Amino acid sequence: MSQSGGDSLTGRVKRYARVGTSVGGIAARFGAERLLGVPINRDRHAADLRRALGGLKGPLMKVAQLMATIPDSMPQEYVGELTQLQANAPSMGWSFVKRRMASELGANWRKLFKHFETTAAAAASLGQVHKAVALDGSELACKLQYPDMGSAVEADLKQLKVVFAIYKRYDQAIDPGEIHAEIGDRLREELDYELEARHMRLYGDMLKDEPGVRVPQAIAKLSTRRLLTMNWLEGAPLLQFKSQTIDQRNRLAHNMFRAWYKPFYDSGVIHGDPHLGNYSVRPDCTLNLLDFGCIRVFPPKFVEGVIDLYHALQNDDQDLAVHAYETWGFAGVSSAVIDALNLWARFVYAPILDDRARRIQEVTGVYGYNVAVEVHRRLRDLGGVKPPREFVYMDRAAVGLGAVFLHLKAEVNWHRLFEELIADFDVKRLARQQKATLKRAGVPLPTSSGDRN
Repeated sequence: MSQSGGDSLTGRVKRYARVGTSVGGIAARFGAERLLGVPINRDRHAADLRRALGGLKGPLMKVAQLMATIPDSMPQEYVGELTQLQANAPSMGWSFVKRRMASELGANWRKLFKHFETTAAAAASLGQVHKAVALDGSELACKLQYPDMGSAVEADLKQLKVVFAIYKRYDQAIDPGEIHAEIGDRLREELDYELEARHMRLYGDMLKDEPGVRVPQAIAKLSTRRLLTMNWLEGAPLLQFKSQTIDQRNRLAHNMFRAWYKPFYDSGVIHGDPHLGNYSVRPDCTLNLLDFGCIRVFPPKFVEGVIDLYHALQNDDQDLAVHAYETWGFAGVSSAVIDALNLWARFVYAPILDDRARRIQEVTGVYGYNVAVEVHRRLRDLGGVKPPREFVYMDRAAVGLGAVFLHLKAEVNWHRLFEELIADFDVKRLARQQKATLKRAGVPLPTSSGDRN
């Protein structure tokens, strides 16, 4: 987002018009194929859509990156193109940053810092981070939101709804209605940096006894709803550790597994965005968690369902599997649908069902793709399913972490890590602990429907 007025009303209208034209063109071509039998080149049109989305460098780009990680949420031609979207957007220029900082902290904001870097240390879809030095000499990270992101998010969600409507006409195996609702709620939350500060406090509490994970602390007097200031945590990008020893890579994988799943099984909370830019690594393989905008709180019963399905697959217990899916909201599904869902579940759960040190995925990626295709075919033939909204960020976390573990080529006994987390699980105790933990951080409890807004 530059300072050239690209985020002005006129600029946004032009950008959304370009996307609307692209999406509308694809809709017309799909219609021609479906009604008239006119074949289309999906690869070429997916590339056109990726270029249109990538040009936005805003919320819709973030949504596109998310959708590319969720199995079966979009046609494979589109997933292949959307995964190419770059994470870093152009940063705001210095004169623009000065105006934004003044609007958040007042005209004399520079006097609140000993030093403030004029160029961004990182820039992404919703905002950018500047390194600064506090008056006491401590290093800070200042996360500054781009202007008028609220209206940009709403406009982008409307475009996404059009894309989903096109896809639903193209393939009815997966009903994306709840997926759109979940993405919308979570994206709106990401705009609220005061909520993110509470999320940061929540994670600091939940992971306080984890020696392999560091969480920054928000600086309240230097933060607002659109500016989040925290202490700076020094670390290197994870991909720099790909060439380290297997012991180091395994230790890092262990720390990441604990950072994501201890909060989930202890408090029903998961970090929904394991994007490479959202954490860094210290020389001793300690993980720095840096971004807490995308946090999902689950009802305790949902967490229990995850464990129930694990035991169902472990013991080939069909009744327990049905109970798990019903707990999640797959009401009234047939045994054939359960069999199709279990086919995918056995693939996803395979590493934690296997009691030995192994890589997260030992079969080829083609195998996983073939499983997904078969599940998709079965669900389409059976009339389709409507995934519960909670699965959006649960899937994103699982897929994103799996990709990281593949990068690291870590060889860990995932089964024992998982068993350690759930050894004393009790859904009533989880409910009590979740309530107390969220209350301390000022984060609202989830409602019975799974949504906490």
